[in-house]
Amino acid sequence: MTEQAEHCREGETASGAHRMLKRGAFRHARLFAVALFLGLLFAAFELSGLRDHFSLAFLRDQFADHKIGGLLIFVLLFSLGNLIQIPGWIFLAAAVLALGRVSGGALTYVAASASCALTFVTIRLVGGDALRQLRSRIAIRLLAQLDARPIRSIFVLRVLFQTVPALNYALAMSGVRFRAYMLGTLLGLPLPIAVYCLFFDFLAGVLRLG
Repeated sequence: MTEQAEHCREGETASGAHRMLKRGAFRHARLFAVALFLGLLFAAFELSGLRDHFSLAFLRDQFADHKIGGLLIFVLLFSLGNLIQIPGWIFLAAAVLALGRVSGGALTYVAASASCALTFVTIRLVGGDALRQLRSRIAIRLLAQLDARPIRSIFVLRVLFQTVPALNYALAMSGVRFRAYMLGTLLGLPLPIAVYCLFFDFLAGVLRLG
């Protein structure tokens, strides 16, 4: 009986360890899937030449050549560009130089919000809540703060980091709800966008770029 009990305990221990390894592998598989997806997306844009369209000159030309179409292209490129690490200031500068600080800022706000929403949905589908599955003390502490005050936390992060792609990826995989994510985003983006609009408008006047 003793030997049988020991064998049972050993079997249970081995089974538990196997389950832990599987859970760990699954968590890392999610993160790997996101990295692979972003890498393939970046490579596709590079090889197809589409990345050349993410330039200040190209975006300004779209506003000059197409009225309504230029606005839609701007929103689409901003949304896609955020997924492949294109800096948001390029879009904001193009909008301010082409439309002025008020209209350019308003359009950038709409495009940035749409971009954040697209990134959240895309990365959540691929990576799920992979960060929440990690057992890192830092990750657990940060997620606890996010859970306690999700909207306020995201608001502060948007004021500080705006639409930085890495932030969008992390929030998408944090398990935070889409509603809280978007409310924090919508509330947090206006202030930094307004500041950048004033800066680019001033810079355009100094350098006579308008």
